[in-house]
Amino acid sequence: MNGTALQNKGTTVNKRSGKARLFSRWESPLAGYLFLSPWLLGFLLLTLGPISMSFYYSFTDYSLLDVPHWVGLQNYQYILGEDDTFRDSIKVTLWFVLFSVPLKLISALLVAMLLNKKIKGISFYRTMIYFPSLIGTSIAVSILWKNIFSKDGFINQALAMVGIEGTAWIANPDTALGTLVLLVAWQFGSAMIIFLAGLKQISPDLYEASSVDGAGKVRQFFSITLPMLSPIILFNFVQQTINSFQMFTQAFIVTNGGPVNSTYVYVMYLYERAFSKFQMGYASALAWILLVIIAVVTAIIFATSRYWVFYETQGGKGK
Repeated sequence: MNGTALQNKGTTVNKRSGKARLFSRWESPLAGYLFLSPWLLGFLLLTLGPISMSFYYSFTDYSLLDVPHWVGLQNYQYILGEDDTFRDSIKVTLWFVLFSVPLKLISALLVAMLLNKKIKGISFYRTMIYFPSLIGTSIAVSILWKNIFSKDGFINQALAMVGIEGTAWIANPDTALGTLVLLVAWQFGSAMIIFLAGLKQISPDLYEASSVDGAGKVRQFFSITLPMLSPIILFNFVQQTINSFQMFTQAFIVTNGGPVNSTYVYVMYLYERAFSKFQMGYASALAWILLVIIAVVTAIIFATSRYWVFYETQGGKGK
């Protein structure tokens, strides 16, 4: 009888342990899915959904005041074949990217090298230099920049003090884009922080060994610093290029695309089509063309990186 009771008890324990194992098997994935569900729901509703609708609208004639009508590739054909404003905005954007990205990266690298030294109060300097990047895209900074470069602004007043006649920087087609380049390049804090982190990873032994061999500061910079930082330069280069193609706030506030469309960047044209003319289908096509342009430029950067990016663990460039 005792044996039967023990057997029944063992059977009950085995059943319970089997259920526990089954529950524990599903408990971990279920908990993970529950924690993931808010992000997944937000991604589907706020990211993937709008992206999918934008792609669909790009093939339609759609206004906010009407239902979308399928037109196939007409939007793309008109943009690429007949839209002169599209081509002009592309030219302005390319010039902006060409000047702003190198200036921003060079400034960030030079300042990072200065801040990599042991200086009293270095944390304060790092914070102050990074601060413009936190507020750089704000409307307030753009308005301030507009006032600084206005005809009666600080720049012209400073020039007048030394006997130099200023100019209408923002109202002059030859200098308006340059003011935007300076505004964006001034916000190099994020790239500087990344460069600074990379500089701290370079072993001081490399510089000591090169000094013993007679290498000076310039030789060390081109033979040690730049090669060791090249992967980080690639990252910053790609990131800043993508950001520059999407520049909008500064141009919209400071110059509003003028004068004579000299600062009429691509995203301003997209914005005008979408929210001034309410041509959502056309604006969606412009957005997807911008995505393709950025993807092509990024692919070119990565394809050419094999010739100038050095990976230490792989023993050579681009391997």
